[in-house]
Amino acid sequence: MTDRAPILYLSHGAPPLADDPTWTAQLGDWSSRFERPKSILMVSAHWEAAPVTISASATKAPLLYDFWGFPQKYYEVTYDSPTAPELAADVTRLLGGQVARDESRGLDHGAYVPLVEMYPEADIPVLQLSLPTLNPVPLFELGRALSRLRDEGAMIIGSGFTTHNLRWFNPSMPADGPAPAPSVEFDHWAAEAMANEDLDALLQFSDRAPAAREAHPRTEHWAPLYVALGAAYESGGIANESAVDGFWFGLSKRSWQFAA
Repeated sequence: MTDRAPILYLSHGAPPLADDPTWTAQLGDWSSRFERPKSILMVSAHWEAAPVTISASATKAPLLYDFWGFPQKYYEVTYDSPTAPELAADVTRLLGGQVARDESRGLDHGAYVPLVEMYPEADIPVLQLSLPTLNPVPLFELGRALSRLRDEGAMIIGSGFTTHNLRWFNPSMPADGPAPAPSVEFDHWAAEAMANEDLDALLQFSDRAPAAREAHPRTEHWAPLYVALGAAYESGGIANESAVDGFWFGLSKRSWQFAA
């Protein structure tokens, strides 16, 4: 490990993550194992916009409760993190000025749900970046272009879900109950590919991974991984550790930290 800010890919969970003592403890413990970053750049599965767009940085914008049908308490969660104008300027510079801004957009649940558990004080500036595509290769190149943010103390986080098929999500069942076979198969493949640092396999996951289409009927929750991979690759390599594992209502919550 170096003294640069880390790069993470995390499975962010739905709002009820806050009620899961195991997962919340895992996230809190994870964030305690590295130095607090100066700022956080969050790439969430829940914001797709082209060209690349950054969230509010000049003034604060309210959280986006971008989910439906949950109890009222989940719409009352707050996360009043500082804006990140310096990080916004750095992102714009590194991407050659080809960045749109949406000053009305606050953090969505892919950003604030895990951050509530990792940094509950909400005292670290956070900026969100859109996914301009779901194609792994351009996202990987986007991550490469952003890698130098780490030298300024910014932590890059890709926030998705290692498997994400909502047909498997049944809140009437135990959260830690048995996971469907396709979720287990994809999780096992992903763990091996990451442990082996098999970049080719990861970039070609739709053809190489077992049960890829069942694990990700649509790939937006896997796509943030490629921004993290690109940033790590450009920083020195994709050596990594699996920081969180297990399943939650059938979905793999596996998450990684890159060591470069």
